[in-house]
Amino acid sequence: MISGEIRRYLRDNSALRVSRSLRDTAYKVMQAKEAYMNEHQREPSVEDVAKMLDITPGDVVMAMDAISDPVSLFEPVYNDGGESVAVMDQIGDSRNTDAAWLERIALTEAVDKLNEREKRILSMRFFDGRTQMEVAAAIGISQAQVSRLEKNAVGQIKKALFPA
Repeated sequence: MISGEIRRYLRDNSALRVSRSLRDTAYKVMQAKEAYMNEHQREPSVEDVAKMLDITPGDVVMAMDAISDPVSLFEPVYNDGGESVAVMDQIGDSRNTDAAWLERIALTEAVDKLNEREKRILSMRFFDGRTQMEVAAAIGISQAQVSRLEKNAVGQIKKALFPA
């Protein structure tokens, strides 16, 4: 009865809704960790717990993550008496900077100004990785025409991105 009450408590008192089976797995992981610590006098590794329960290490991690309390991105993690540092301040994303967003928007607008034929040629060349000969055969024009159209389209994009 006590273990059932503990399971119910874990299931009902979480900020996020997680499946019952995942919570049960988390409960088993906690029991296995406690048993391991009593026997070996040290904290078990994820692999140790996984072996004890005959599940994958990934399932152990997922189960424990499922029952941990969520943290606000704006929760302070450090305060020196003046300004506090929040979780958000510790997260860095070098790919999604303001400059990268602006460059992506500018590139999209520049490509949108091209005609459909030029867009198709650039797509086949740079996204599909085709050669000029392959593009020429697919569109039904010469390789020289593909080269000229490609050069013209790239030039238009450069002008739009880097006006003189």
